[in-house]
Amino acid sequence: MIDEVVNITIIGAGVIGLAAARELSARHKNLVLLEKNDTYGMETSSRAGEIIHSGLYFPAGMFKGDFCRPGNSALIETCARHNIPYRRTGKLVVANGAEQIERLQDIKKGGEENGADDLLFLSQKEIHSLEPDVRADAALFSPSTGIIDSHRLMAYFLQAAESNGTVVVYRSEVTGIQFTGKDYVLEVNNGEYSFKTNVLINSAGLYSDHIASLVGIDIEKQGYKIHYNKGIFYYASPSPKLRHLVWPVNPPNKKAGRRGIHAEIDLSGMVKFGPLWDYVETIDYTCDESKRGLFYESIKTYLPQITPESLKVSMCGIRPQLHGPGEPYRDFVIKDEAALGYPGFINLVGMECPGLTCCIPIAQYVTSLVDRYTS
Repeated sequence: MIDEVVNITIIGAGVIGLAAARELSARHKNLVLLEKNDTYGMETSSRAGEIIHSGLYFPAGMFKGDFCRPGNSALIETCARHNIPYRRTGKLVVANGAEQIERLQDIKKGGEENGADDLLFLSQKEIHSLEPDVRADAALFSPSTGIIDSHRLMAYFLQAAESNGTVVVYRSEVTGIQFTGKDYVLEVNNGEYSFKTNVLINSAGLYSDHIASLVGIDIEKQGYKIHYNKGIFYYASPSPKLRHLVWPVNPPNKKAGRRGIHAEIDLSGMVKFGPLWDYVETIDYTCDESKRGLFYESIKTYLPQITPESLKVSMCGIRPQLHGPGEPYRDFVIKDEAALGYPGFINLVGMECPGLTCCIPIAQYVTSLVDRYTS
């Protein structure tokens, strides 16, 4: 099979790989999507908060900031057009005390730099009218923040890509890559089969640094090493009655993983709290039940009726972060590696939050990089 040549190959069928497959397959033929798991979206994409962000926390000038607002609009339009469940819940960023209230101004300014022009300051009385159980002196309200059924979104991307002729192959782990100077030879499942591709897109999520290294890139030198940041969620029983997402102002100079614990809701109305982040060395989705006290201490500052006994472990997820403990915040890497000697190899590394929100602009940007090789 090594003599077979395809036009474009995407490694990784998470939400970003699927979005890229839909976008590219609408313009290009002979596209293959490889996924090492039994089906799509089994890792980072299925273990997240399913939030449609409005751009409050991501620096302008980064992909994360610049893609958030157009990504928000694109997701809402896509959901409405293709019957994908979503809801614009809005989000309250709540503050208690003068120092936290002052920091709301900085959050509002950052959001507005990203195009979030609908942000409102709320008084204590206005907060109570929206969320009677929430205790806060002031809040910043983001009405365009929402929630989405990410599984239905991924199913739509998959169906659209396959309808455009994309070949999707599961249980296919890329174990070797050789650049011939013209195209890329992919070895799958330790030699079970091999084929050539003209363009190769690395959307392998937690394993994206490994795929980059298989091509021949020095991931340490290029700053592509992935750091696993594990987030744990809890829920409360009985569940609070919330209609909006509620996020406390993060403490100043927060340590990695020690930000305020968010209250998030899903489309069924269930409230979950988190995530609480810790860097880990290995990929392991077992949940640590010893974090209950940390959750309680954060949540009770804005939901005082919560009790420690009511909190139960919900789920865990792992972010493929480019910044490690104590390191400066990093943007997505979305890059054609021609300058490193690998033309047609498109790297997507460090695709963490807000990757779900940004998936459509990311796919459009990737398509612009691919077009120069296939037009």
